[in-house]
Amino acid sequence: MGRTAYAPVPGSFRRHRNLHKRMRQSPAELSPSDFRKIGHELVDRVADFLAGIAEKPVAPGLSPREVRARLGTSDTVPDKGDDPAKIALHALNVLTGNSTFNGHPRFFGYITSSAAPLGALADLVAASVNPNCGAWALSPVATEIERQSVRWIAELIGYPAECGGLLVSGGNMANMVCLIAALRAQAGWDVRAQGVAANGASLKIYASAEVHTWLQKGADLAGVGTNAFRSVPVDDMQAMDVGALARLIEQDRRAGHQPAVVVGTAGSVSTGAVDPLPEIAELCKREKLWFHVDGAYGAPAAILPDASPALKALALGDSVAVDPHKWLYAPIEAGCSLVRDPEKLRSAYAFQPPYYRFEGDKEDPPTNFFEWGPQNTRGFRALKVWMTIRQVGREGYIRMISDDIALAREMADLVSHQSELELLTNQLSITTFRYIPPALRTRRSDPDVAKQLNQLNGEILERLQKSGHVYPSNAVIGGKYAIRACIVNFRTQSADVKALVDATVAAGRDLGKAAKV
Repeated sequence: MGRTAYAPVPGSFRRHRNLHKRMRQSPAELSPSDFRKIGHELVDRVADFLAGIAEKPVAPGLSPREVRARLGTSDTVPDKGDDPAKIALHALNVLTGNSTFNGHPRFFGYITSSAAPLGALADLVAASVNPNCGAWALSPVATEIERQSVRWIAELIGYPAECGGLLVSGGNMANMVCLIAALRAQAGWDVRAQGVAANGASLKIYASAEVHTWLQKGADLAGVGTNAFRSVPVDDMQAMDVGALARLIEQDRRAGHQPAVVVGTAGSVSTGAVDPLPEIAELCKREKLWFHVDGAYGAPAAILPDASPALKALALGDSVAVDPHKWLYAPIEAGCSLVRDPEKLRSAYAFQPPYYRFEGDKEDPPTNFFEWGPQNTRGFRALKVWMTIRQVGREGYIRMISDDIALAREMADLVSHQSELELLTNQLSITTFRYIPPALRTRRSDPDVAKQLNQLNGEILERLQKSGHVYPSNAVIGGKYAIRACIVNFRTQSADVKALVDATVAAGRDLGKAAKV
């Protein structure tokens, strides 16, 4: 029959024959005593790092070449292994000396929260047990912890706890998982077998012009194409114009297209705007469309007693995406997809290959999460979420989220009282503003001056980020380039808010003087 398809590594048979004569020693193993020694040292040093994080630069201000040089390792794979204690401490030193710290009290950049330290310990436990959360039989208690975490997240934001859901990597994936389920439920044919364009149909998805770019990426990956996305104009508060939405839907029906999904945003990434979710829900019900809510950022604020009716109406969605690693303060990665009808989520993803047999008891069926989303092998993301929710509790989340919002309002008040700054927006925990030199304030509506102001504020942002003192990001609002500060950080204090305002003014004066404005 010829040679075997298996080509052994030279000497492997000899080594295999000799295994019974000695105990196997793996280069990847650590003895219990070595694990304790390395672990204790790391925990002590991480505790010191967290205790002193406020004294460190927010960002290293280094180029990629400089960071690579500081890494201090060869570009080629090492031939021989090294001391694990040395490797662990080197990794910690490199990370704590050359990172952008989203847990720093003056990190106001993107919507990534300070992470609960207990969540870091949870990741250690999760990685040590290393369950595969794709099937219940491979992760019995981990699966039940994830199921409970999903229910708790739903309860916290006011969504029906009996919904279907699972944890994924973050907001992009949480939204996409819901979008794919929505398109398959709305199509009216077997999308799995026939594809999204069967019978020449043209499915349409509607969202505000301020929607996060996950939607374009999701439309692309789902196969409907980015032209399926219909951008709906926004009002002065950057929220969706529902009248314009209704007109677009009517126009598309007349043109022979098939409206399928409307995405409402509960906390836009640029300004924290909340779309009029009650009106969108009513329109979707009337038009028989799937109503999805992108609550990746803002959904947890629905827990507040004084949350707006618009935000609380996310409970009306057919699906909701929310990120525990944003405003529930879990370590990255942790996103969550929630779908009101569990069967519509499961039917979008379930396959039954012959090599998977995980049915279990029919009277007490197991949850196999590989049937609920795109992954088969899945890490134990839920433990850090579950442990953090248990530590903080409902009352703790109300207090922390309220504090973040109050600090953003405090920043807006400071900006409003600073003659060289212009407040643009303040919604949820995001405040946007820009620097205007006194000499240009009366001429800021002039097109040439407006362009000059945009350039100046871009330079201010670059200086602030490189300084290591504070770290905001940017937004473009009505054509105005803005300094954007988002607070989802339980370490941030009033002094940190003032530091950003003062640093912006100082940078603006210095750069404005250099530009002679």
